[in-house]
Amino acid sequence: MEWETVIGLEIHTQLATKSKIFSGASTAYGAAANTQACAVDLGLPGVLPVLNSEAVRMAVKFGLAVGAHIAPRSVFARKNYFYPDLPKGYQISQYELPVVEKGTVSIELEDGTGKIIGVTRAHLEEDAGKSLHEDFHGMTGIDLNRAGTPLLEIVSEPDMRSAVEAVAYMKKIHTLVRYLEISDGNMQEGSFRCDANVSIRPAGETKLGTRTELKNINSFRFVERAINYEVERQIDVLESGGKVVQETRLYDANKNETRPMRSKEEAMDYRYFPDPDLLPVEILPDDIDAIRTSLPELPDARRDRFLKDYGLSTYDAGVLTASREMADYFEAVVNASGEAKLVANWVTGDLSGFLNKDNREVSDSPVSADMLAGMIQRIKDNTISGKIAKEVFEAMWNGEGSADDIIEKRGLKQITDTGAIETEIDRVIAENPQQVEQFRAGKEKLLGFFVGQVMKATQGKANPAQLNELLKKKLSG
Repeated sequence: MEWETVIGLEIHTQLATKSKIFSGASTAYGAAANTQACAVDLGLPGVLPVLNSEAVRMAVKFGLAVGAHIAPRSVFARKNYFYPDLPKGYQISQYELPVVEKGTVSIELEDGTGKIIGVTRAHLEEDAGKSLHEDFHGMTGIDLNRAGTPLLEIVSEPDMRSAVEAVAYMKKIHTLVRYLEISDGNMQEGSFRCDANVSIRPAGETKLGTRTELKNINSFRFVERAINYEVERQIDVLESGGKVVQETRLYDANKNETRPMRSKEEAMDYRYFPDPDLLPVEILPDDIDAIRTSLPELPDARRDRFLKDYGLSTYDAGVLTASREMADYFEAVVNASGEAKLVANWVTGDLSGFLNKDNREVSDSPVSADMLAGMIQRIKDNTISGKIAKEVFEAMWNGEGSADDIIEKRGLKQITDTGAIETEIDRVIAENPQQVEQFRAGKEKLLGFFVGQVMKATQGKANPAQLNELLKKKLSG
């Protein structure tokens, strides 16, 4: 039987506020356990939550960026459940009246096809604490530093039909929240994680199958692997005559499998009701207009501009606009050097390679935009060749100074003196009469041999364009 996969994602994005959503406690990462949980976060008697307006502003920014409806009136509710890291016995979230509803996100796959994914809603809520299962001799430790941290839960429509589409959508949301500067998107620190709702149905069927929820996955690679495993598991269950059980499952990356955590609750199980301690949130049209004017150029618009203004390939434009920091870096180098395509080659090539090797972000690059622009200028004015530039770039990366400093210190200036190049060409031709004869007999591939010999003699400093032109003249004569 042919099966169709149906996937929806719930992405939990930690908002980049300095304090929590309902208290003044810090949201800074890495503090000692339970040192950033105040009386409000702990739900002690007599305390009242006070809404962080910056969290609302960030939610509105996201809503506007995905073309969603911004609710003029939204309400916080209590989501009741009992878990050791939820000190109040309920989570403050939004249910029937979220701040953001009905948006869209466009994705593009590696094969060039595109798709529109619906965003059902994005609602504000507080995060729970964290249960720690290691180093407690069979017991569980509770760290409540994360309790009360503001989250924007972004819920998609079940519009994705493969793990590849799900990852593309998740990456697009990740790029977007970082462009908007509403989240650092740090997946290792738990700032960006997702629950994947997965079901299958016979091809051509319109009714949704029974779904399972894969909980708290914080890696693009693991999302793809978890979904693929779960799809195969559900197919095996149905084709062997069983029924898929609606449940929450945990993905084990070490074993590459999903396993049951608990039965999947329905909304009624949480006994939602409006939080009596919090007033409805009213967002005025003037507030929305002010936030709209603060939006940066968004990824799709920036990619389209790079294609138009700089004549880049679709691939290069996509890579360069995948993060706001990378796009800013690229444009800073272009503005200083005026060489868009050459800059794109260096940024997507050598720079990205060094960043990946050292596991760095472009904002932490040892080679600043000004430094790279300085090196590009030396390629433009023929001071160095592209090959020598690679040596210069590596030296800049290792902290040896600017391109000019390195070129001067290492004596890397390109030889552009025609007479000096001709002298070396004449010597190489004289030393290799057999190859000269073969070249003149039609074996033109030997040109590379002569280029290599002259480059070796000049320590790679001969200007390649001049060298090729002069060699062809000499060998043809």
